Amino acid sequence: MTTRFTTHVVDPSHAMTTWSPDPLLEGFECTTIELPDASVYAGEPEGSLCATLVRRNPPTSRRAMLYIHGWNDYFFQTHLADEMAALGYDFHALDLRRYGRSLRQGQLAGFVTDLSAYHVEIEEALRIIRAEDHDQVALMGHSTGGLVAALWAAENPGAASALVLNSPWLELQGYPSVRPALLAMFSAVRSLTPTAVLSLSENGFYRRSISATEDGEWNYNLNLKGDKAFSIRVGWLAAIMKGHSKVSAGLSIEAPVAVLISDRSDFRRKWSEELRTADIVLDVETLASRAADLGNLVTLVRIKGGMHDLALSDEPARSHYFAELRRWLGAYG
Repeated sequence: MTTRFTTHVVDPSHAMTTWSPDPLLEGFECTTIELPDASVYAGEPEGSLCATLVRRNPPTSRRAMLYIHGWNDYFFQTHLADEMAALGYDFHALDLRRYGRSLRQGQLAGFVTDLSAYHVEIEEALRIIRAEDHDQVALMGHSTGGLVAALWAAENPGAASALVLNSPWLELQGYPSVRPALLAMFSAVRSLTPTAVLSLSENGFYRRSISATEDGEWNYNLNLKGDKAFSIRVGWLAAIMKGHSKVSAGLSIEAPVAVLISDRSDFRRKWSEELRTADIVLDVETLASRAADLGNLVTLVRIKGGMHDLALSDEPARSHYFAELRRWLGAYG
């Protein structure tokens, strides 16, 4: 599929942003943020990196929401945008470098060696949003995007009015006690072969549980979410574990934080319909134990029957998730 995007280059002059129709979602608009100085790896085209900012509509409110997707993902959840708009937020989403709308031929899908690299596109996206006369911007992140959003908020106090985390990947499940040793090992390997691929098994159950092409209900681009081109590489995993280490040390985020997770995880190896009513990607108990390390005002909400991406949960869990978002944002947003 060939798509065209309007380009917005990160430039100190900060020229006015031009928006064009989003080629993936009808009724949405997008603009591309070029990242010409970003590092490339293993034969990637020089100067090819970019990020893509998507918006639901031109400004209608002084409040805005910026959403950051998870690993092997991109923004397609139009119903989430509609829910936020109903709450008075002009909704925006950021497809990070090497993901979704921002992924270009020859790039290493999803790869990064330091999560702080994403601060460039986050800050430029926020500059664009604020230039639209938004004086309050809340940040929302899912899974790996929740980790990225939390780390950014910790380093930029006062920049976000609130932080909403949907099943954020705050810790390496099953191995928190050995993470320091693993991080040291992977960091050493990263210095030599950062793009080396780790051979990890994937049962495909998450895709089966959400995709309308299988047992789920959601239609999305299968090349941009769940594609096997998104390989787990040494440098990326070391970056993730470094982020987890920062969370475990305490982030002291100033903004109010909402952490929303499923009420249970399920890692069975044989398919069952019960996998559609649990987080089958991350250990929710590990996430819950790390939530208090984020800041001084953290609300933990468990959604009964919620999936890993709570916005994609079956009913009634999905409605419960949005109801809790409405209640929390009404109090703290």
